[in-house]
Amino acid sequence: MKTEHLELHSHSPDETERFASALASRLRPGDTMLLNGPIGAGKSHFTRAAILQLLPVSEDIPSPTYTIVQTYLTPRAEVWHADLYRLSDPGEIHELGLLAAFEEAICFVEWPDRLGPNAPASALTLTLTLSPHSDEHTRTLVFSWSDPAWQTRLDGVFQ
Repeated sequence: MKTEHLELHSHSPDETERFASALASRLRPGDTMLLNGPIGAGKSHFTRAAILQLLPVSEDIPSPTYTIVQTYLTPRAEVWHADLYRLSDPGEIHELGLLAAFEEAICFVEWPDRLGPNAPASALTLTLTLSPHSDEHTRTLVFSWSDPAWQTRLDGVFQ
């Protein structure tokens, strides 16, 4: 399958939140988003904004760095936010219940390299990088996907 890409530049945390909110409006049960980037790149910030868009009532969205997984009930679907940084073996994915969640929930997975072969082929990947020649708030967001359904669903979302 061919991999497609879409590159955006965010110049502030607020702009990153707007991108996340716009994308969240297009997410459905069974969608998985894999978030890559170094510590401090904005993976949790992006995910938090997307989850807040999906919730009917705003609530605190903590980073799941220590709990590994946080779940939220939304009108559209259950939402899973996983931070796999502390996992040492892809086999731990089964214990967390993530494989089942990939089928029926909306999932955001930070540090997806820890999934190994368990990463869903239909996932939307977001790679966030700090822009080295800009201020501390500027990020490059590169969305990539192989599933052709994402092309249609992303069409016009960030305008």
